[in-house]
Amino acid sequence: MENTKTAQGRKTGMARLWELAFRKKILIITSCVLAVISVAVSFVPFIAVYYLLRELVIHFADLGGLDTAYMMRLGWFAAGGAAAAVLLNFIALMLSHIAAFTTLYDLKLEFTRHIASLPLGFHTENSTGKLRKVVDENIEKLEGFIAHQLPDLAGSFAMPVFTLVILFVFDWRLALASMVPIIAAYLIQAIAMSNKNAQIFVNKYQNSLEDMNNAAVEYMRGISVVKAFNQTVYSFRKFYDTIKEYGNFVLKYTISWETIMCFFMLIINHVYLFLIPPIILLAGGAALTGSAVYAAFAFTALFYLIFSVSLSTPFTKLMYVSTNGKMILNGIERMDKVLNTPPLAETASPKTTDEYSVAFDHVTFTYNDEGEAIALRNVSFIARQGEVTALVGPSGSGKSTLAHLIPRFYEVGEGAVKIGGVDIRDMASEYLMSIVAFVFQDVFLFKQSIMDNILIGNKNAGREVAIAAAKAAQCHEFVEKLPHGYDTVIGRKNIHLSGGERQRIVIARAILKNAPVIVLDEATAFADPENEQKIQRAFEALMKNKTVIIIAHRLSTVRGADKIVVIDRGRLAEEGTHDALVTAGGRYSRMWEQYTGAMNWGISGARPQLS
Repeated sequence: MENTKTAQGRKTGMARLWELAFRKKILIITSCVLAVISVAVSFVPFIAVYYLLRELVIHFADLGGLDTAYMMRLGWFAAGGAAAAVLLNFIALMLSHIAAFTTLYDLKLEFTRHIASLPLGFHTENSTGKLRKVVDENIEKLEGFIAHQLPDLAGSFAMPVFTLVILFVFDWRLALASMVPIIAAYLIQAIAMSNKNAQIFVNKYQNSLEDMNNAAVEYMRGISVVKAFNQTVYSFRKFYDTIKEYGNFVLKYTISWETIMCFFMLIINHVYLFLIPPIILLAGGAALTGSAVYAAFAFTALFYLIFSVSLSTPFTKLMYVSTNGKMILNGIERMDKVLNTPPLAETASPKTTDEYSVAFDHVTFTYNDEGEAIALRNVSFIARQGEVTALVGPSGSGKSTLAHLIPRFYEVGEGAVKIGGVDIRDMASEYLMSIVAFVFQDVFLFKQSIMDNILIGNKNAGREVAIAAAKAAQCHEFVEKLPHGYDTVIGRKNIHLSGGERQRIVIARAILKNAPVIVLDEATAFADPENEQKIQRAFEALMKNKTVIIIAHRLSTVRGADKIVVIDRGRLAEEGTHDALVTAGGRYSRMWEQYTGAMNWGISGARPQLS
């Protein structure tokens, strides 16, 4: 993989991995140095045991000649070396873990801040499951690399060097024999890993995980429907199919590595088998030179056979680092793909306004540039301050799209959206969001206290002010009946609210924000008739001298609107008051006729016939 830079100046490939890994340079470098020293010290027991056994072999015939003081020193030397190796490795891992957790915290904070700055269009095109996987898995994999694999990598590269030095010091011929299987094993692995199918697998593996995450999130969100219709995971075909596809794919790929991995592990774990032939050949020559030389060679050969067993550890670690490295790199690419998505463009000279009429000026909009049908085409109208403007039309006509353009959830393709005559693209995003309040039909409450959820509208408001907003939104009565009142945490200990109650909390949030522009998406959809009337009265106070845009599905809720804008197939069909539009006999008149007809419909005594 090439180490290039993206258009944003961000590194890619291994350069990006090292950049992230060494964000905490001092901690990481110190950790790696201690890991290398730990590896070096870990050889001390082997060397001490070698000389200990050598002393025993030399004095085997006369044990009385043993230098016990020398042997005791070797024993303490071996024990001290082992203890020092463990202690140094522990300190190295402690430092690398501190660096890893700090880096992960910074990265996740950077990632979440960035996706919060992206337009809503990005979030509709990228599922929750996909973004959750980036945070929980792709970024999380860096923890294992920085905390464990990086010190291991330093130690694993140092260990073969120390090993070869020791082997060549004692007998260069047997050292060369030990190198043969190691080189052979890594040639096999290098050939396998260089296969282009390996990178293709990583991409497919990550994609299949994302698909499975998306399906799992969708399945859990729809679990009530699944259970209501007595279905199982096998009935939810999308989830079941992604699990089966993932399992079949991974199994097939794993089996494809069966032969290669068997050869690699067989060779790397049985280096001693490659030592036996040269030991036999060299033993014959040593025997001819005398018993002392033969005994020394035999002891050296025994040391090599025992020591060769430990050779597999560093090389196996390097193999896993190499394999996991591809997964980590792919995960970083997916993270950077999100980070490289540009946030909403901010103007260099932001403007403000003291007048809050909202104007759509020849607005044309398409959700993407891939040939999708135009959602809005050349729409122009004005929602004046101090008036209520209702957007009506068939489902999919573009009403919600118009509302989403006001806070720049999406960027217009052509034309402009203006507040007080100022193009919203010339306003700072933070300022724009401060002057617009929303109550959408899709209600979302955080798993925090009800008071915290209301205070999202204005963090600086006091408790009494928030309670006043709740009373205006008709929340106070049911909130007071909860176990801890306004301090009750939603979703905890079987605390669940009805759809109407949840929506009224969101309305309280909007009332507390007291923004000059209010967008309501069927805000009374879940309210019963009694509370709907109360909420409407609360809205009368809320709407005073403000620009109010209502997306209406029930036409009865907008009869009193100052202006009704009829949207049909992404175009402005007509606009005017209720009475004027009904009299005009256009699209709105037909909608009103259908609506009143539906309101007068009732269930007859006859049993319906089902075919």
